[in-house]
Amino acid sequence: MLESGDHTVQCNSCACVATLATSDSNREAITSAGGVLPVLVLAKSYDPRVQQNGVGAILNLTRCEKTMSVLCTEGVIPLLALLLQSPDSEVQYYSCSALSNIATRPEHHPAMLQLGNRYLLRALLSLMSSPVEKNSCQSCRCLRNLSVNVSIQEELVSLGFVAQLREMLQSPSQPVAESAITLLSALSEHSPNREAILEEGLLKTLGQLVHHQRTNPTILGHCAATICNLSDSQSAQAVAESQCLNGLLQALISPDIMEEELLCVTACLNHLTSFELLKSHVIGKLNAEHAERLVGWAGQTENDELSFNSASIISQLEEQGEVCQVLTPHTTSILEYLLRFLRHSEGRFQQLGSVTLLNLNKDAGFSAALAESPLMEQQDSRDLLHTTMHTAHD
Repeated sequence: MLESGDHTVQCNSCACVATLATSDSNREAITSAGGVLPVLVLAKSYDPRVQQNGVGAILNLTRCEKTMSVLCTEGVIPLLALLLQSPDSEVQYYSCSALSNIATRPEHHPAMLQLGNRYLLRALLSLMSSPVEKNSCQSCRCLRNLSVNVSIQEELVSLGFVAQLREMLQSPSQPVAESAITLLSALSEHSPNREAILEEGLLKTLGQLVHHQRTNPTILGHCAATICNLSDSQSAQAVAESQCLNGLLQALISPDIMEEELLCVTACLNHLTSFELLKSHVIGKLNAEHAERLVGWAGQTENDELSFNSASIISQLEEQGEVCQVLTPHTTSILEYLLRFLRHSEGRFQQLGSVTLLNLNKDAGFSAALAESPLMEQQDSRDLLHTTMHTAHD
């Protein structure tokens, strides 16, 4: 029936194959029965209904690695790349979705890139600008899957695609912004890409995004990771001039923030406060609510990374008088987690506990509050603190 000359029969047959191909067992049966090649032929049909159903069938067949490999052997990649420029937005979407599935397998990347003059990458970049939201998002997903290959990232940057990402990040559509920030976050992990990202002024864009979209977990988490990747001593001034710090600090005290995003935000702030310029900006914005949250997270025992990140931020800020004032009410809580750190099996916790304790003890108010803490009535706590202080001074 797939090879019938009747367009109505072809259309209905493709729709049937597309439905059947939603099942793994049916996909293998379609492949074994020689159904792949006829579907590819019908995906080239000039009848829009036949073509749409044909590409829909291909999309469902790419959901299985085995049938995906058969499709690639039969030449599906060049066909799907051409269909990205179809006037039919549904055909574009199905084609891009199928390519996204294929791109999850790095062994297919060479075939996807061997089309002349980087045709596929250019077609995907063009589709990123589509007014059809789902097509724009799907092109980002496909590029994200391809971007596990560092050489492909460099090709994309050379094609000027960072500027397109900036436009998508400024979209009022949350799905579009989510797709763009997910892709940008992946790009920022590769250090050679960072210069192009910074030159495009994306720190300013990221600051605006995290400031206005901090309740969106996908955007917040990837923004924090990207800001962290882009921040070094040379870019610190640009970070300070953006809204990045404001947005991150506001997210820190948001009642809606989830643990995964909280880890990203605290990791980012911990990194940012390692630079003197940014540390001074954080100190100027830190308030009692921030201090209470950080101390609470440092003291919890369910998530070691969150505890370490939060305590490390406190440690880097505690030398300043203003910060000590907001920390003093939490002396007992701070001492509790510092004692736990000093007993921790990991050396990084022990070192952080020791450094924090020594620095906090330099503040007269904190030192006095420490001496009056009920925990100091415990002999083992006094002995541990005495040993830590004595060893550090030696």
